[in-house]
Amino acid sequence: METAQNSKRKWWILVSIGIGTFMTALDGSVVNTVLPVIGKTFQADVASIEWVVTIYLLGLSALLLSFGRLGDIRGHKMVYLLGFGVFVVSSMLCGLAPDILSLVIFRCVQAIGAAMLAANSPAILTKSFPAEQRGQALGLQATMTYLGLTVGPSFGGWLASIAGWRAIFYINLPVGILAILLSYRSIPDDTNHRSTERFDVFGALVFMLALSALLLGLNQGHEWGWGSPRILALLIGALLLFASFLWIEKRTSNPMVDLNLFSNPRFSLTTASAVLNYIGIYCVTFLMPFYLIQGRQFTSAEAGLLLTAQPVMMAVIAPLSGTLSDRWGTRWLAAIGMAVLTVGLVLLAQLDSESPVRAIVLALGVMGCGTGIFISPNNSALMGSAPRQRQGIAAGILATARNFGMVLGVGIAGSIFTTLLASGGESSLAGEAGGEAFFRAVQVSLLVAAAFTLLGVFTSISRVERKSA
Repeated sequence: METAQNSKRKWWILVSIGIGTFMTALDGSVVNTVLPVIGKTFQADVASIEWVVTIYLLGLSALLLSFGRLGDIRGHKMVYLLGFGVFVVSSMLCGLAPDILSLVIFRCVQAIGAAMLAANSPAILTKSFPAEQRGQALGLQATMTYLGLTVGPSFGGWLASIAGWRAIFYINLPVGILAILLSYRSIPDDTNHRSTERFDVFGALVFMLALSALLLGLNQGHEWGWGSPRILALLIGALLLFASFLWIEKRTSNPMVDLNLFSNPRFSLTTASAVLNYIGIYCVTFLMPFYLIQGRQFTSAEAGLLLTAQPVMMAVIAPLSGTLSDRWGTRWLAAIGMAVLTVGLVLLAQLDSESPVRAIVLALGVMGCGTGIFISPNNSALMGSAPRQRQGIAAGILATARNFGMVLGVGIAGSIFTTLLASGGESSLAGEAGGEAFFRAVQVSLLVAAAFTLLGVFTSISRVERKSA
């Protein structure tokens, strides 16, 4: 039976994890907002500035599984606290960066800290809350993510305007130190549960190289050209490295990824659903700024305000959905969420050059509602289908699925969008403002995204619901 002390402690754990989740989400969205200001400061071209974001994405994605596995072996609290320390110190270094190359290097270090946090926070929550409250806890964590994403653009613009872009990194210092102290006091020490298993260094290195090659290829495909030698080399190399990784994992006594996890249909289908969900979300994340700014001539501030309709709905719905999934199960709620997301994407695909603002807000709100319904039950199902001693690697797989879906969504949307623009006689990514080819390219890209999320409805329904111990 749960004591009053344990009941109080688990909520302090949630607060500690929530602060870290909010901080990393805020940091990611803030940096994207001030990229033009950073470029002006360092007199850097667009290709160089893009690496401030790209290197963070690659580093974060490539290291999630490794740090999740390390948490399983050495203790989630230790890795989580170390990650906070790395994130805070690297944030200070980013603020002090004297040139663009230094900033890119420090952002890579920051990604290491973020990966340590992201790969262990769901595992800590899952172990701290009973199964009947797991969805609620993960839903509240998701809310902190969406709040960070919502507040980031406006907060970043405001802070940069009064204190300069370096302040967006410095703000992580007091918040991070507070979160470290709170996490140290509230999160129970789990080093006494250290595993005797060894860390698979070689497997981790091969996986990191494979995922980095794949994500870089998908990320730069629409810029370098999908048929260019560089992209083909990256994608073929990624395929060969992934094959090598599977070969290594099947033959090592202490694999980095327990492939038996994927023999559980509930785990594998839940992971696939997560990827499909984020493909849909990030197709919209990539396309809607073009639609609003280039196509409809909204200002950046107006476009940012309209786009908040999606994360606000996600933040409101996610904890409610998580609580309901604890009572009703995860399968049908996840499927309903995917179906509502699909409807939102179809509504977005109906927008044209004369669609009223209320139609844009409605479609984004429906999409945010669907995502909010889906995320908490799906995350709860994935974490609940992994054994206790594999919670770290399960959290790493969950975070990797998110980043993989994100990059895949941007890559798919970018390739379809640019291809249709070229076939319609447009030469630039933005297209001709108000041109028929431009709006047609946006609509078709969004319908393709809807096809992916529709597939996610079936992967969500197909998994067998099972009560967690």
